[in-house]
Amino acid sequence: MSRARVARRIAAGAAYGGGGIGLLGAAAVGVVLAEVQLAKRSVGNSGVHPAPPRADGLYGWGFAGDAEPLRFAMLGDSTAAGQGVYRARQTPASLLAAGLAAVAERPVELRNVALPGAQSDDLDRQTTLILSEAPGWVPDVCVVMIGANDVTHRMPATRSVRHLSAAVRRLRTAGAEVVVGTCPDLGTVENVYQPLRWMARRVSRQLAAAQTIGVVEQGGRTVSLGDLLGPEFLANPRELFGPDNYHPSAEGYATAAMAVLPTLCAALGVWPEEERPDVSRREGFLPVARAAAQAASEGGTEVAAAMPTGPRGPWALLKRRRRRRIHHALHQDPSPLPR
Repeated sequence: MSRARVARRIAAGAAYGGGGIGLLGAAAVGVVLAEVQLAKRSVGNSGVHPAPPRADGLYGWGFAGDAEPLRFAMLGDSTAAGQGVYRARQTPASLLAAGLAAVAERPVELRNVALPGAQSDDLDRQTTLILSEAPGWVPDVCVVMIGANDVTHRMPATRSVRHLSAAVRRLRTAGAEVVVGTCPDLGTVENVYQPLRWMARRVSRQLAAAQTIGVVEQGGRTVSLGDLLGPEFLANPRELFGPDNYHPSAEGYATAAMAVLPTLCAALGVWPEEERPDVSRREGFLPVARAAAQAASEGGTEVAAAMPTGPRGPWALLKRRRRRRIHHALHQDPSPLPR
């Protein structure tokens, strides 16, 4: 069965209450469990993980003037929290806030409620935290990075997508734009052996495609991280993985942040690029399931809703935006937010 068809079935199950479509087949469980035990001996063996640095604060204060700060919220798991780095400015939330401030030429107020170890069922709690953070505080844009722990804990894909879709719907209803960095490719983790590596890659991309359908149907946008990080992490594991051989290093987080930044800015209408497809970069309108499947195989690819219906159901715009590193913005430390 094609990835597009599997993703469509998972998304449909999530929307209509199905729960029987899992991420791993029963026949593979015995092999996977044996491989997991081998992988655990060398992955994440650096002891107790320190808490990620807090990056909440005001970025781009030099643009303050009369401009109201853009409100930016980060939700998700350890990747969104910045597990594995030691300075706030190295976390993806800080990198994105600084980059957004530089592109928009406005200050950006960041609040991060991501939790290391979180699965998609924690997004309801995180969304409630963001929407009740302060009286009248509603984010202009949110970035969500989630999915890896759903795979490793074998959460049914329909349940995973259902929780993510519900969170996107709540945030969109509140008035926020939403960008989701879909499930990363767990097959790139060093010292994960075959056949677990193949299975991890397969189910990671399957979940990423299903997440894309669920998010786009709720009015959000997605950016695929899996294949983007895959070749770079495999080629440069010492540079892009952190000390525990599992979470990204500062360079790895910067790679992921630069993939998400163009879509984050485009969601707010401040990215210097047109919203129509560029045929020279193989962009175009596709049925949402096909767009989701293509994006899951090619990192840095954005998928956004294009039209409500088409000959084969909802359609989406698939874009491959040019990434631009914002050098002067990426080394700012935030100023504290008033509490």
